[in-house]
Amino acid sequence: MEARISFVTLGVKDLDRATRFYEEVLHLPRLKTPPGISFFEMGKTWLALFPRHLLAADAGVPAEGVGFPGFTLAHNVRSEAEVDRLLAEIAAAGGQIVKPGQRADWGGYSGYFADPDGYLWEVAWNPDFPHV
Repeated sequence: MEARISFVTLGVKDLDRATRFYEEVLHLPRLKTPPGISFFEMGKTWLALFPRHLLAADAGVPAEGVGFPGFTLAHNVRSEAEVDRLLAEIAAAGGQIVKPGQRADWGGYSGYFADPDGYLWEVAWNPDFPHV
């Protein structure tokens, strides 16, 4: 197996609402896709949004659950100021800031927001991360 992830698929409650958030608030480049799913290119990995109940059915698991899902998504930027700028832009568009930008114990700077379905995204500046 090659060391890479091809897709991250989020099960969303309202596909149109989630698609607008990722396209208009986060400004991710949306790919042409068939009805019922949205794809966004993120370098060599794609982000997919798919109705939650259909994703659960595809995996053969219950669609409803509560609490922390046990993972977060992360977006690294080039500076501390860019962390704050992006979080402010998300908040201005109605996004939920879960943790404002602050110095991190690992030497960088980060904050968190939740997308419309509650998925947590870290926005981080890491002076030792080479891929930004």
